[in-house]
Amino acid sequence: METGKRAALDGLAGESYLYLGTTGRRTGRPHEIEIWFALDGGTAYLLSGGGDASDWVRNVRADPACGVRIGGREFRSEARILEHGTDEDERARRMVYEKYQPGYSGDLAEWRETSRVVALDLA
Repeated sequence: METGKRAALDGLAGESYLYLGTTGRRTGRPHEIEIWFALDGGTAYLLSGGGDASDWVRNVRADPACGVRIGGREFRSEARILEHGTDEDERARRMVYEKYQPGYSGDLAEWRETSRVVALDLA
């Protein structure tokens, strides 16, 4: 990734939410959700507490092309569903957990371990 793009993305890492735009798998209509995320270089990682049953996960399984908005910047992406237990999966879980647990009143440990991880390579 080019240095300027990486620096611009690093500046977005502190944003609280990412907005993910998907295409409805049945309706074909656009859908947008607000979700926690962590950035690692040019990749945003999301954890789905609903696992594979979450509508947005089912939408990206059907059509991985999606739109991403972070702090007013827009990106195109292809979603990747990560295999549980891989190095990338473990790193993503740790990053998202460490970003949000300090400011959260409850315990996010179970969410960290049981969620489905989705990677968005930002273009």
